[in-house]
Amino acid sequence: MFEYSVEARRTDARGSIATTKNATVILDTCIEGRADAFNPAELLLAATAACMIKGIERVTPMLGFKLRGVRVALHAVRRDSPPGIASIDYELVVDTDETDQRLELLHKNVRKYGTISNTVAAATKLEGTIRRKP
Repeated sequence: MFEYSVEARRTDARGSIATTKNATVILDTCIEGRADAFNPAELLLAATAACMIKGIERVTPMLGFKLRGVRVALHAVRRDSPPGIASIDYELVVDTDETDQRLELLHKNVRKYGTISNTVAAATKLEGTIRRKP
C-alpha cells in the first residue's frame, strides 16, 4: 500500500501553503479569492489532471504507445446544497500518430487505473473524451 502526506498552514488572511517532500503549493484560501493560487476546487481538478497524465506516462511504455504530448482540460460544476462538485467533464488531447483504436485503448487504461480519477469518479459524475491533437 502507498501512503501520502501533505501539510497545509495558513500564512495570512489571503492564503495558505501546502507542502510535501521538497514542494510547496500556494493555496487560495482567501474569502475574496486570489488569481495567483489554486482554490480547493481547482486543486481537485489539477489532481485529477495530474493523475490522468501520470497514468498515461505509466501505460505508454507497456502499450508501446508513441506520443509527443498530452493536454487535459477539465470543467467542474458546483452545486450549492449540499455543497459539492456535481460533475466533472474532461477532454484529453493527445499529440500522436497512433490509430483511433489505440487512442481509445489508452483512454480505457487511464480511466481504469487512475487512483485519483477513480476516487473522484466514485464520488461524482466524471465523464470525458479523448481525441487526437489536430
